[in-house]
Amino acid sequence: MGAYVLRRILLMIPTLFGIMAISFAVIQFAPGGPVEQVIAKLTGQGGDAGDRLSGGGGDVGGNNFDPAGGEGSSKYRGAQGLDPEFIAKLEKQFGFDKPPLERFFMMLWNYIRFDFGDSYFRDVSVLDLILEKMPVSISLGIWITLLSYLISIPLGIRKAVKDGSSFDIWTSGIIIIGYAIPAFLFAILLMVLFAGGSFFDWFPLRGLTSENFDQLSLGGKVLDYLWHLALPLTALVLSAFATTTLLTKNSFLDEIRKQYVVTARAKGLSQRQVLYGHVFRNAMLIVIAGFPGAFISAFFTGSLLIENIFSLDGLGLLGFRSVLDRDYPVVFANLYIFSLMGLFVSLISDLTYTWIDPRIDFERRDV
Repeated sequence: MGAYVLRRILLMIPTLFGIMAISFAVIQFAPGGPVEQVIAKLTGQGGDAGDRLSGGGGDVGGNNFDPAGGEGSSKYRGAQGLDPEFIAKLEKQFGFDKPPLERFFMMLWNYIRFDFGDSYFRDVSVLDLILEKMPVSISLGIWITLLSYLISIPLGIRKAVKDGSSFDIWTSGIIIIGYAIPAFLFAILLMVLFAGGSFFDWFPLRGLTSENFDQLSLGGKVLDYLWHLALPLTALVLSAFATTTLLTKNSFLDEIRKQYVVTARAKGLSQRQVLYGHVFRNAMLIVIAGFPGAFISAFFTGSLLIENIFSLDGLGLLGFRSVLDRDYPVVFANLYIFSLMGLFVSLISDLTYTWIDPRIDFERRDV
């Protein structure tokens, strides 16, 4: 097993390199980079971007001069009339004075050491920014995963036992409908119904806690936290549990039809003893082993729109705004961290298979 783990870790290096290289290459052709973002704000809002870059001084690179003092440059859209020296200082501040290949390998060298630099448009390091937003996304990811498994496993087992019955049919209909409805549409419906829309005003519209959270007792803080999470989690769990439920049902059906189950029943064991004493471990292998992947999926991909809709200041909202602002250090740091965690979680999922069922030996197989 040690050799298998080592091979998988070594394979992560070219995989991560490929992800970053492709993303970096795509970014080079994307219009509206950070320099153009600053130019647009300078020409349209009288230097707001310059204030954000220099921490309020209004100048870029620490020099006070009029940006409109030269003939301009046609390299960037909207740069006509701006001083070429000013454009050059912008390029230097963002690192675009170096060739793309040099910038890419500098970025990789820094990322290997987990040095993600500073945000272009926020006066804070990228790592601090990510750590600041992570608790919100972790809260959503943990609760979505736990709730979906707590619902899916008992429901899937029940559906397998009652296969073909009216219970199985109508629950399958609900699952299919829930899976078909996008989480963001259901979130909007919940807001209209229960968050001060056209009907009831029972739940808060934004944020993870109330403004007076620090003044509440411990019990009050817990209730306030759950009160804010109620609608976002409901919207996400609706579709999250569908796949796991059907997977659990099909796994149990496959095991129930095997010969060892027939033998166990012939020995006079009860249905409960057969299900939970013999079938459960084998049937739940694929479900439990997929737990790390399910958490990562909920953590990274499931919360983007929900965080925007409910104004939850997490990694999803941070990544979305960073892409719009062309804040490349934040974008690439998120991509690097998420990809790295995804690769390690994939390895953990495989190791979980061997922990649950020692008969599985990945080391004898090709990676």
